[in-house]
Amino acid sequence: MKDYHINIFWSEDDGRYIADIPDLRYCSAFGDTPEEALAELKIARELWLQVAREEGGEIPPPSYRPAIYQSVA
Repeated sequence: MKDYHINIFWSEDDGRYIADIPDLRYCSAFGDTPEEALAELKIARELWLQVAREEGGEIPPPSYRPAIYQSVA
């Protein structure tokens, strides 16, 4: 299985970095640095997948891809 796409961004409201996985609903984490947010998200991802397996939930395949910008000629 390929890895899920991860977004990492600064949240003015929270005053921290947020990391999330769009394909895994509600799977997100935060940190004071992008690296910390990513490390916390890796833990959250494993727990998300573990709970889905234990409860017989659907584990979606990686499908989200960020927009690709193309120059207009």
